[in-house]
Amino acid sequence: MASIEVGRVCVKTAGREAGEKCVILEIVDENFVEIVGNSVKNRRCNINHLEPIEKSIEVSNDLELVKKSLENL
Repeated sequence: MASIEVGRVCVKTAGREAGEKCVILEIVDENFVEIVGNSVKNRRCNINHLEPIEKSIEVSNDLELVKKSLENL
């Protein structure tokens, strides 16, 4: 199974954005991470609501670049 780490691509499993891809930007603590995606708002998310997949991308301060990288997967 893929691990929770910065740059890991995940699929949301709960909430109104369930089924959408997102990227982990920052690990807040052992329960929460900050995520962003093309149809996922930049926000804090419980790691229990994420399903990490094998892919990961390079994370930068430019959120639009991160979203563009996520589109190309």
